[in-house]
Amino acid sequence: MSTGLIIAIVVAALIILALLVLLPRMRGAAQEKKAERELHSRRESVADEHRQAAAQGESRAEVAERKARIAEQEAQRDRADAQVQKERAELHDRGLADDELIDESERDRFAGVTGPTGGDSDSGADRDGDGHTLDDRARAATDRDEQEGAVSPDYQRGREDERRAES
Repeated sequence: MSTGLIIAIVVAALIILALLVLLPRMRGAAQEKKAERELHSRRESVADEHRQAAAQGESRAEVAERKARIAEQEAQRDRADAQVQKERAELHDRGLADDELIDESERDRFAGVTGPTGGDSDSGADRDGDGHTLDDRARAATDRDEQEGAVSPDYQRGREDERRAES
């Protein structure tokens, strides 16, 4: 046999031995990479599911928060309505809203018994004749005229001047 042939057989044998030794390692590396790709795919899939669930949870939370704000606003409105009813009741208790209870046709019949906003001549609906009763009712409710005495002549003159200026 020639030395070239012997060297070729030895080299072929070494290559076969190397392949027998390296082949299982290469298969193991390939299986490891395949497992790594599969695990990465599963991680992404589960992470996407969690993101979707989180987005749905945030959406539900936002809806719940909006409903809570609406409920709070409705509660505030109900409180305000209740406060308005309390104020109306107090006006009626104090006799300051008798004009709401009496028609124009009944004013003479109730003239002596109505509260300060009624139609009696002493505390008439428009004391100072300016065409507005709000200031008169406020004065009557606070008893300002009684505390200060009568309406001052200067005040009366000022009101008359205002009436003339409006005409």
